[in-house]
Amino acid sequence: MVMKEFELIERLTAGLPAHPAVLTGAGDDCAVLDLGAPDALTLFKTDAVVEGIHFTADCPPEKIGFKALARCLSDLAAMGGTPVAALVTLGLKRDFDPAFVEAIYSGMNALATRVGMAIAGGETTTNPERLLISISMIGSVPRGMQVLRSGAKPGDAIFVTGELGGSLQGRHLEFEPRLAEGRWLAGNFKIHAMMDLSDGLAGDLRHILKGSGVGAELLGSAIPISRAARLHARAESSAKPPLLAALTDGEDFELLFTLPSRDAVGLLDAWKGQFPGVKLSCIGKITSRQGITLRDKHGMRQLNADGYVHFS
Repeated sequence: MVMKEFELIERLTAGLPAHPAVLTGAGDDCAVLDLGAPDALTLFKTDAVVEGIHFTADCPPEKIGFKALARCLSDLAAMGGTPVAALVTLGLKRDFDPAFVEAIYSGMNALATRVGMAIAGGETTTNPERLLISISMIGSVPRGMQVLRSGAKPGDAIFVTGELGGSLQGRHLEFEPRLAEGRWLAGNFKIHAMMDLSDGLAGDLRHILKGSGVGAELLGSAIPISRAARLHARAESSAKPPLLAALTDGEDFELLFTLPSRDAVGLLDAWKGQFPGVKLSCIGKITSRQGITLRDKHGMRQLNADGYVHFS
């Protein structure tokens, strides 16, 4: 039996050495470090994309570079942070095309310039079978303003930005990291918990619930389903139903967060003026009962579906 990703992570992180400067370690979107700056904490993140898993060999190289960097930026956004610099490790096949690699960097450089961060160097190595890109990134967040996964409380409203599902129809290569939205949320509302959606709503929500010791009730009709997911379901008889796609497809890179229900209406009103081009949906509430229940046209039932799981 092959061990799944999060089972492996739990085993590997059980005995990690600690340091007083590490305020938040394994188990959140970024590590949070106190390096002595009077007004800011440091966010530290690493992520990798692998040919055949996160992109195909025929993907435009600029989009590969964009995605490699944007995935880390999405994690910083979920902490309310601002990117500072990244290091890039490239694992290249022996017969790599230099122009192709330069185009990957062109995609990364364009995104880094747009968000105001540096690419400060990195490493190259041989990876015989497939292209691999690993990004290590640091960012900053005002001291005391970092948002973790572990603060959700019973009665909180659950929100998600954007639309979900159907990412493999192209959006996984050209999503927008919600940096401005994450900073605005952290700076203007009491956000109890937040993370980015990389492995699907059904799977990622469970990380917030586990870290917070709570459960959730989702309203199926409120979950924002992307047009791509709906069109794919119509075109392919073997495709997932749109709601299931929105719950489990993954690679949406939207923000999932909770805040006190009394602030929900004020948030929605303020959001319309701040981010008119980005949808915001209240999709349910946090409960004291463990697990996830889904209320839809079939009634109330336990949600057993999961998101994308590596090694499964």
